Amino acid sequence: MGKIKFKIGNKIFGGFLVLIVFFIVNAAIIFINGNKIDTVVNTSSEIIRPSKEAINDFILLVTRSKMLITNWVYLQSNTDDKEALKNLHEFEYPQLKDKINNLKVEWEVDSQKALIDSAFLKFEKLMTVEKDIMSQLVTFDNYEDPLTKLLAEDAIDSQVIPLTASITEDLDKVAVTQQSVTEDSDGDLKSAASQLRTITVITGVIIVSLSLIIAFIMARNITKPINYIKDILVKLGKGELVDERNRKFSNDEIGEMAGAMDNLVSGLRSTTFFAENIGKGNYDSEFKPLSEHDTLGNALIEMRNNLYRVAEEDKKRSWSTEGLAKFGDILRKNNDNIEKLSDDIISNLVKYLGANQGGLYIIEEDDSADEPYMVLTACYAWDKKKYIDQKVFKGEGLAGQVWLERDSIYLTEVPDNYIKITSGLGDANPRSVLIVPLKVNDEIYGVVEVASFKDFEDYEKEFVEKIAESIASTVSSVKINAKTQKLLEESQEMTEQMRSQEEEMRQNMEELQATQEEMQRSQSEAESTMDAINRSVSTVEFDEEGKILNANRNFLELMGYTRDEILGEYHRILVSKDDKSSEEYKLFWRDLSAGVPKEGEFKRLTKSGEVKFLKENYAATRHRDGSVAKIMLFAYDVSEYKLAGV
Repeated sequence: MGKIKFKIGNKIFGGFLVLIVFFIVNAAIIFINGNKIDTVVNTSSEIIRPSKEAINDFILLVTRSKMLITNWVYLQSNTDDKEALKNLHEFEYPQLKDKINNLKVEWEVDSQKALIDSAFLKFEKLMTVEKDIMSQLVTFDNYEDPLTKLLAEDAIDSQVIPLTASITEDLDKVAVTQQSVTEDSDGDLKSAASQLRTITVITGVIIVSLSLIIAFIMARNITKPINYIKDILVKLGKGELVDERNRKFSNDEIGEMAGAMDNLVSGLRSTTFFAENIGKGNYDSEFKPLSEHDTLGNALIEMRNNLYRVAEEDKKRSWSTEGLAKFGDILRKNNDNIEKLSDDIISNLVKYLGANQGGLYIIEEDDSADEPYMVLTACYAWDKKKYIDQKVFKGEGLAGQVWLERDSIYLTEVPDNYIKITSGLGDANPRSVLIVPLKVNDEIYGVVEVASFKDFEDYEKEFVEKIAESIASTVSSVKINAKTQKLLEESQEMTEQMRSQEEEMRQNMEELQATQEEMQRSQSEAESTMDAINRSVSTVEFDEEGKILNANRNFLELMGYTRDEILGEYHRILVSKDDKSSEEYKLFWRDLSAGVPKEGEFKRLTKSGEVKFLKENYAATRHRDGSVAKIMLFAYDVSEYKLAGV
């Protein structure tokens, strides 16, 4: 039997059929990997990363809850924290719980779901404890009630803190697992991308190898065209991307094969360049598939689009983070001058947003005005003459409306007569205007307004609202510092006035000194008299409530007390238990407190409990205004006389 003879066309057809089969297989593998990458990217952006952020938000919410309920117990007047705790119970927690419940449906680890459900139950138990504390400590009397306050403090120590620690421990475990899932997702994405590049290279090598084998088999029948194709394949086998020569061959099977090779080389070059650009992060690179059925090319484009979306989200987050850090630094550096602070804020904000105009309004606290108003403290590329000395009242214009409603306004259809963005060459209406209140702890300190020829993205509007809160906090501090400085200046002015009066006082002091010398002589005589009295009579000094201020030696020896033992005690220490509670004794001290003198013989008790009978005379000394300064007691021991009479 003779050998089967194949035509060149059949050989070429058979050879390319093999190549096509491998190409299809490769394309299928790449397509599968592309879908895998797409799945990983979508899962990461829609489930894994939001889940991680939601768990972190839950941890922060638990910590805030503990702090706010602690402030509720210990800081009675902190109404802002109380409102924040109520808002946390009524809105923040239900919203966060719904968000996590929607995400956890897609979680693959059952232990995560169990832990998060446990955390929900514990936090709701914690909320029950907190609500009980909140219901107990409502009024001033509640806070003044020692038992109620003690029970609330005990609930903080015995329930709130342990529950918070337990919830945080559960959430930390979920966060660790979620972090592991995130890292696995990132690893899968990198692995799939690396596998895709490897498959592309292997495919090229296989196709080149098969082409060389086919060329070798057909070498005896085809010379020049095959040599041309051979040269190309040899270079491809070395990893080189050959130049497109676009040689023309006869219109036969060889010509078709050469043309197909040119297309293949061109496609590999475009595919390789495109894959390299994706690997470098150049997602704007242009790439045109060989046809609408180019599986590899379309898969690469789909992968590029998915990676681009993820990169854009990261870019937006990075932009917001850098902006917050930048403006935080600005607010820290210029927190002592409201005008300079306003200029720096609005100029940097307009530039950072890529906008065209901006203005910053601050609420003025003018005691002479009938109602509060705002003034334009700083602007950027603004027609400032139009706004000099202009007062914006609550509800007046868009800025005043934002102040009234305490919420942002975003316009994309700007009226012709509202505002113009001007330059040396002309002016035009902005495309969008964003007006945001400067609000912190539900208090408005002003409004920031930004106009631009472009529309603001959602993340840009959220960024401005966050910055507005920081600006409001700083403006509040600056105003407080300004008031403090003003008080300091007034204090210094008063000091100067006091210095000017010092000389006059010095002269008066010289006159008083002469008078004082005379008084000292009189006082010396009085002291001599008192010394004589103290040596012969027992004396005690009381305040108007009966507290002992001083006692001489005679009295201390008579009653058996030392000075330290008796000073600070009350007159009732000398009286029997029955006398203390009698109406007569109470009336006795009411009269003495009113300055009525008393005298008579009274029964008194010494330190050891011994009964003494004293002849007592009480007299009040008075201040210049006539009020009682202190009460003097002069006493004689008549016990021997009384007991003898008894």
